[in-house]
Amino acid sequence: MGNYENYELTDEQWKRIQALLPPEYTGKKGRPRKDNRTMLNGMLWMNHSGAQWRQLPERYGPWQSVYARFAKWRNDGIWKKIFAELSQDADTENLSIDSTCVKVHESSNGGEKTENKAVGRTKGGLNTKIHAIVDGLGNPVAFLLSPGNDNDSTHAIKLLEKTDIAGSNLLGDKAYGTKDILAYIQEHGATVVIPPKSNTKQPWAVDYYLYKERHLVECFFQKIKWFRRVATRFDKLDKSFLAFVYMAAIMIWLL
Repeated sequence: MGNYENYELTDEQWKRIQALLPPEYTGKKGRPRKDNRTMLNGMLWMNHSGAQWRQLPERYGPWQSVYARFAKWRNDGIWKKIFAELSQDADTENLSIDSTCVKVHESSNGGEKTENKAVGRTKGGLNTKIHAIVDGLGNPVAFLLSPGNDNDSTHAIKLLEKTDIAGSNLLGDKAYGTKDILAYIQEHGATVVIPPKSNTKQPWAVDYYLYKERHLVECFFQKIKWFRRVATRFDKLDKSFLAFVYMAAIMIWLL
């Protein structure tokens, strides 16, 4: 993992988000802080590599310092703020909704109970599910976490509430064709592009040519799984794992 430049921000990418990060100078005395760009590149290395924090290369500074800033930005909502700013450029003519499961590493659970975490047991073991909406270009506009054994439709409305769907075509598979979800979509001024299940008593018409665009959300999941810390959940805390998901989504917007 010596090709550090493969994990780091380009000058152009840095210019787009630099002003969205907290100021580097805090006014406190002591050793000078590592600059935000170096720290952020260290976090990106962690996300791409899936390594333990103690394995962070020295070029990014002490791992404890990088983790401390990661945790502070996580708790202060910095990742969410950057994502919200970048996603304002979304092409919302078509919006696609779906989910993907991520295997939970045994180090993530740590023997703790999973009742209050986005972790659920499926046939393949413990999993976390990432629910997402992408725009007409495949860029993410909203996402949330749930236990891996939750049905997609259970969290659909909560996810849809995270973005303005008025005037959009809402694309989803048959799992999203419930009465409540369809009503929400229509009440908020969007067009349903969700095929009815075969046993639906009153099936509705679907633009199947437009429905093909739903592959963009599947492509998005492939992209965020380039980041090993998203492809496998190593973090015990939901908020830490979600921060790495935000980080991956931000990098997709910066491509």
